[in-house]
Amino acid sequence: MGNTHRKVSKPAIIPEEAAALEQFCPDLANWPRSWRYEAGDVPIGQDIVEHLKPFLLDLLHQPLVDKTLARHRDHLWMLGGEIIRRRHEDPDLARQPVKELLANLIEEDGGPLIWPHISESEQKSFDATCRKLYRFIEQVKFH
Repeated sequence: MGNTHRKVSKPAIIPEEAAALEQFCPDLANWPRSWRYEAGDVPIGQDIVEHLKPFLLDLLHQPLVDKTLARHRDHLWMLGGEIIRRRHEDPDLARQPVKELLANLIEEDGGPLIWPHISESEQKSFDATCRKLYRFIEQVKFH
């Protein structure tokens, strides 16, 4: 018997989830273009969005108030822009797939320092979102 390799794909987002995500992030499809420095950044940005979608959906299932959800959403947008910026500054990061970039930039203690600098309280708030994302990624790894 010959070996057959099946490509395992990510589960599709069900229509109800897609509608909820669209309502929560109506500009999500535009995030990659908003982060770009050059045209080649858009596909990387789209990959970043695909990696963030499960977390965005998870946030929607949590008992969070609208203001908190919006803060997390905005921080994820900032994270995507920071990832693209860092890829341009660091050739080693530019060669890494998005999954690795997230693993290298998001830590148990928080996320990367945002440039241009944001206030200390804004960075702490951003780090809280990154810690939540870190825990989500770790949880998904083991399930």
